[in-house]
Amino acid sequence: MRGNIMEDLQVECYSGYRGEETPRCFRLGQNRIGIRKVLDRWLSPDHRYFKVVGDDNAVYILRHDTVSWRWSLTFYKQRKDGDEQ
Repeated sequence: MRGNIMEDLQVECYSGYRGEETPRCFRLGQNRIGIRKVLDRWLSPDHRYFKVVGDDNAVYILRHDTVSWRWSLTFYKQRKDGDEQ
């Protein structure tokens, strides 16, 4: 982990025509977190970002490095009942 970023995250994706396209689940230690919903996605020059809701009802931002093909966790927030995002 570097700063607040957890690097080398294991992420399973739906693979479309562009390869690793949309994350479906990821591992935090021994825990497998399924992705219920992709809230947002955006691009930067060397990364793709996905803001997702996990099956634990938490919000995560996953970052995919398009050069090294590595995933990292850049944000986490446990949602409260009634939170939209």
